[in-house]
Amino acid sequence: MDKQARIRSIIRQVSKKQVEVAPDESLFDSGLLDSFALPDVVSAIEREFGVSIPDTDLNPRKFDSIERIEAYLETR
Repeated sequence: MDKQARIRSIIRQVSKKQVEVAPDESLFDSGLLDSFALPDVVSAIEREFGVSIPDTDLNPRKFDSIERIEAYLETR
């Protein structure tokens, strides 16, 4: 499974909704996620990808779209 598919799977698990957005579409503006779901998404990303995301990075803008999450992971 490629990275974007893994990210989509995480978002689907957290939001309990089908993820039918373009990779660059806002997950927050589309209604899939809200600020309350962000910690759950980040925790799932940490488990799935084996990374540690510091609290200082818990900014919705960094996790606003599938592409942004993928780009963020590439810096870890």
